[in-house]
Amino acid sequence: MTDRDPIAAAHDQWVAHGWTDAADGMALMTSVVRAQQLVHERVESVLRPHDLTFARFEILRLLAFSRRREMPMSRLGSLLQVHATSVTSAVARLEKQGLVERRQSPDDGRVVLASLTTKGADVVESATRDLNAQVFSSPGLAEAQVRQATALLSSLRAAHGDTVG
Repeated sequence: MTDRDPIAAAHDQWVAHGWTDAADGMALMTSVVRAQQLVHERVESVLRPHDLTFARFEILRLLAFSRRREMPMSRLGSLLQVHATSVTSAVARLEKQGLVERRQSPDDGRVVLASLTTKGADVVESATRDLNAQVFSSPGLAEAQVRQATALLSSLRAAHGDTVG
Protein backbone atom coordinates (compact mmCIF):
# COMPACT_ATOMS: atom_id res chain seq x y z
CA MET A 1 0.00 0.00 0.00
CA THR A 2 1.34 3.42 -0.89
CA ASP A 3 0.78 6.58 1.05
CA ARG A 4 -0.97 8.85 -1.42
CA ASP A 5 -2.27 12.30 -0.67
CA PRO A 6 -6.03 11.79 -0.23
CA ILE A 7 -6.73 15.24 -1.67
CA ALA A 8 -4.79 14.39 -4.84
CA ALA A 9 -6.72 11.10 -5.01
CA ALA A 10 -10.00 12.97 -4.63
CA HIS A 11 -8.90 15.35 -7.41
CA ASP A 12 -8.31 12.37 -9.68
CA GLN A 13 -11.76 11.02 -8.83
CA TRP A 14 -13.36 14.39 -9.67
CA VAL A 15 -11.63 14.34 -13.05
CA ALA A 16 -12.57 10.68 -13.64
CA HIS A 17 -16.22 11.51 -12.96
CA GLY A 18 -16.19 14.34 -15.46
CA TRP A 19 -16.07 17.21 -13.00
CA THR A 20 -12.80 18.50 -14.45
CA ASP A 21 -13.86 22.15 -14.26
CA ALA A 22 -14.44 21.80 -10.49
CA ALA A 23 -11.55 19.46 -9.61
CA ASP A 24 -8.93 22.14 -8.91
CA GLY A 25 -11.36 24.20 -6.80
CA MET A 26 -12.37 21.12 -4.80
CA ALA A 27 -8.70 20.34 -4.16
CA LEU A 28 -8.03 23.94 -3.11
CA MET A 29 -10.98 24.12 -0.71
CA THR A 30 -10.23 20.71 0.78
CA SER A 31 -6.55 21.68 1.18
CA VAL A 32 -7.48 24.93 2.94
CA VAL A 33 -9.79 23.11 5.35
CA ARG A 34 -7.18 20.43 6.09
CA ALA A 35 -4.39 22.99 6.52
CA GLN A 36 -6.62 24.93 8.92
CA GLN A 37 -7.16 21.76 10.98
CA LEU A 38 -3.42 21.10 11.18
CA VAL A 39 -2.49 24.67 12.08
CA HIS A 40 -5.33 24.96 14.59
CA GLU A 41 -4.19 21.84 16.44
CA ARG A 42 -0.61 23.13 16.54
CA VAL A 43 -1.75 26.47 17.99
CA GLU A 44 -4.11 24.82 20.48
CA SER A 45 -1.35 22.49 21.73
CA VAL A 46 0.85 25.50 22.53
CA LEU A 47 -2.03 27.31 24.28
CA ARG A 48 -3.24 24.27 26.27
CA PRO A 49 -0.65 24.71 29.10
CA HIS A 50 -1.93 28.29 29.48
CA ASP A 51 -5.50 26.95 29.81
CA LEU A 52 -6.49 28.93 26.71
CA THR A 53 -8.08 28.25 23.37
CA PHE A 54 -7.15 30.34 20.35
CA ALA A 55 -10.49 32.16 20.57
CA ARG A 56 -9.84 33.17 24.18
CA PHE A 57 -6.22 34.04 23.38
CA GLU A 58 -7.40 36.38 20.61
CA ILE A 59 -9.68 38.22 23.04
CA LEU A 60 -6.90 38.63 25.58
CA ARG A 61 -4.47 39.79 22.88
CA LEU A 62 -6.94 42.39 21.56
CA LEU A 63 -7.51 43.70 25.08
CA ALA A 64 -3.75 43.82 25.72
CA PHE A 65 -3.23 45.76 22.47
CA SER A 66 -5.93 48.30 23.32
CA ARG A 67 -4.80 51.55 24.93
CA ARG A 68 -7.07 51.16 27.97
CA ARG A 69 -6.79 47.36 28.13
CA GLU A 70 -10.55 47.15 27.72
CA MET A 71 -13.13 47.43 24.99
CA PRO A 72 -16.84 47.00 24.40
CA MET A 73 -17.96 43.41 23.92
CA SER A 74 -19.58 44.40 20.62
CA ARG A 75 -16.24 45.75 19.37
CA LEU A 76 -14.51 42.46 20.26
CA GLY A 77 -17.08 40.56 18.17
CA SER A 78 -16.60 42.92 15.26
CA LEU A 79 -12.81 42.68 15.32
CA LEU A 80 -12.86 38.89 15.70
CA GLN A 81 -15.61 38.54 13.07
CA VAL A 82 -17.65 36.26 15.30
CA HIS A 83 -21.21 36.28 16.62
CA ALA A 84 -21.90 38.13 19.87
CA THR A 85 -22.87 34.84 21.54
CA SER A 86 -19.38 33.44 20.88
CA VAL A 87 -17.74 36.50 22.41
CA THR A 88 -20.02 36.38 25.45
CA SER A 89 -19.24 32.71 26.02
CA ALA A 90 -15.47 33.19 25.64
CA VAL A 91 -15.42 36.27 27.88
CA ALA A 92 -17.48 34.42 30.52
CA ARG A 93 -14.86 31.66 30.54
CA LEU A 94 -12.02 34.21 30.76
CA GLU A 95 -13.85 35.92 33.60
CA LYS A 96 -14.14 32.60 35.50
CA GLN A 97 -10.38 32.19 35.03
CA GLY A 98 -9.79 35.67 36.49
CA LEU A 99 -8.27 36.91 33.22
CA VAL A 100 -10.91 39.53 32.37
CA GLU A 101 -13.63 41.43 34.15
CA ARG A 102 -16.89 42.66 32.72
CA ARG A 103 -18.29 46.02 33.71
CA GLN A 104 -20.65 48.63 32.40
CA SER A 105 -19.17 51.58 30.59
CA PRO A 106 -19.13 54.74 32.71
CA ASP A 107 -19.95 56.70 29.54
CA ASP A 108 -22.92 54.58 28.42
CA GLY A 109 -24.62 52.16 30.80
CA ARG A 110 -25.89 50.08 27.88
CA VAL A 111 -22.33 49.16 26.87
CA VAL A 112 -20.58 46.24 28.54
CA LEU A 113 -16.79 46.44 28.61
CA ALA A 114 -14.39 43.52 28.84
CA SER A 115 -11.32 44.57 30.84
CA LEU A 116 -8.01 42.75 31.05
CA THR A 117 -6.90 41.89 34.59
CA THR A 118 -3.28 41.87 35.72
CA LYS A 119 -3.39 38.07 35.71
CA GLY A 120 -4.85 38.16 32.16
CA ALA A 121 -2.05 40.44 31.01
CA ASP A 122 0.56 38.05 32.44
CA VAL A 123 -1.08 35.00 30.83
CA VAL A 124 -1.46 36.60 27.39
CA GLU A 125 2.16 37.77 27.36
CA SER A 126 3.39 34.29 28.28
CA ALA A 127 1.10 32.64 25.71
CA THR A 128 2.22 35.13 23.04
CA ARG A 129 5.88 34.37 23.74
CA ASP A 130 5.17 30.65 23.35
CA LEU A 131 3.14 31.06 20.16
CA ASN A 132 5.81 33.30 18.65
CA ALA A 133 8.59 30.84 19.51
CA GLN A 134 6.81 27.58 18.71
CA VAL A 135 4.40 28.46 15.88
CA PHE A 136 4.50 31.93 14.35
CA SER A 137 8.28 32.11 13.82
CA SER A 138 8.26 28.72 12.04
CA PRO A 139 4.82 28.09 10.54
CA GLY A 140 6.02 25.32 8.22
CA LEU A 141 6.78 27.36 5.10
CA ALA A 142 9.80 29.35 4.01
CA GLU A 143 9.68 33.09 4.68
CA ALA A 144 8.80 34.03 1.08
CA GLN A 145 6.17 31.28 0.96
CA VAL A 146 4.56 32.65 4.13
CA ARG A 147 4.14 36.06 2.49
CA GLN A 148 2.91 34.47 -0.76
CA ALA A 149 0.42 32.22 1.05
CA THR A 150 -0.86 35.15 3.09
CA ALA A 151 -1.37 37.22 -0.08
CA LEU A 152 -3.16 34.35 -1.82
CA LEU A 153 -5.41 33.71 1.16
CA SER A 154 -6.16 37.45 1.39
CA SER A 155 -7.29 37.34 -2.23
CA LEU A 156 -9.44 34.29 -1.51
CA ARG A 157 -10.99 36.01 1.51
CA ALA A 158 -11.71 39.12 -0.55
CA ALA A 159 -13.33 37.02 -3.29
CA HIS A 160 -15.70 35.68 -0.63
CA GLY A 161 -16.59 39.15 0.66
CA ASP A 162 -14.35 39.18 3.70
CA THR A 163 -12.91 42.49 4.78
CA VAL A 164 -9.33 42.68 3.61
CA GLY A 165 -7.38 45.83 4.40
